[in-house]
Amino acid sequence: MKKIGFLSFGHWSPSPQSQTRSARDTLLQSIDLAAAAEELGADGAYFRVHHFARQLASPFPLLAAIGAKTRRIEIGTAVIDMRYENPLYMAEDAGAADLISNGRLQLGISRGSPEQVIDGWRYFGYGPDEGQSDADMARHHTDVFLNVLKGEGFAEPNPRPMFPNPPGLLRLEPHSEGLRDRIWWGSASNATAIWAAERGMNLQSSTLKEDESGEPFHVQQAKQIRRYREAWKEAGHAREPRVSVSRSIFALVNDRDRAYFGHGKDGDQIGVIDNMRAIFGRSYAAEPDRLVEELKADEAVAEADTLLLTVPNQLGVDYNAHVIEAILKHVAPALGWR
Repeated sequence: MKKIGFLSFGHWSPSPQSQTRSARDTLLQSIDLAAAAEELGADGAYFRVHHFARQLASPFPLLAAIGAKTRRIEIGTAVIDMRYENPLYMAEDAGAADLISNGRLQLGISRGSPEQVIDGWRYFGYGPDEGQSDADMARHHTDVFLNVLKGEGFAEPNPRPMFPNPPGLLRLEPHSEGLRDRIWWGSASNATAIWAAERGMNLQSSTLKEDESGEPFHVQQAKQIRRYREAWKEAGHAREPRVSVSRSIFALVNDRDRAYFGHGKDGDQIGVIDNMRAIFGRSYAAEPDRLVEELKADEAVAEADTLLLTVPNQLGVDYNAHVIEAILKHVAPALGWR
């Protein structure tokens, strides 16, 4: 059994071919797609966060709106760039959104990806300390965020407050119990996957990874997941971790599917991203029977307990609901995921 959700990058474009021509279109359609996915039986609605781009950025209003409109589906991010975040303010926003959804938030966070602008986090008022990198800053913000999510008091109360205080040091409010266990780290390397395990975060492994061995993408990713689980066990955490992988998977069940995705290229790709040699995983697009056989050979999908289907959000809610339904109906049962 696997949890199956969708991952939207939330693009919009004024192009006549786009169903999302404005930020408002993308936000409202994201809410509608989450509700439609829940109705279809999907397990998760996840969203990418990018700044300075025509894509989804500030996630918490969207997550809270989805939480208010749905009842069952998990709601998450993949991922929030921690270089841009005030971890205390973020903890308040996350706590509020989680309470609205009744504990369904699954927050993916990370060091982030290449940006639209140079050092964009500086415009947000953040910068690494002397001798530190922006990645170090992201990890520091993460440690602070994880610590305050525990709900322990740390702030000295005012002896003459406007309102009466409970005894002792004060914590951030609203606090949502259990959210600390639903934080995920988006990892592109074996080392950061181990770092996440040591800190008790779940693992999100995306469609690209540092090329550390020259092996096929899914093999390297499966090894990363196994090393993460070993590190988790060594750290002695009490609960079982969760691991997700993202894939572009399209079941070709009608002529429109074949027109959109029937001519894609198979195979991994190699590129350089932020001075790192990276390997990008292949997309899957085929008739359901062939798709089942191809996915059986994907070692990382087999290792993960959660699969996030990247969706082409600019094609509109109805078509993306069809993409999700085709996987749930024609592929997942044959693979034992349903």
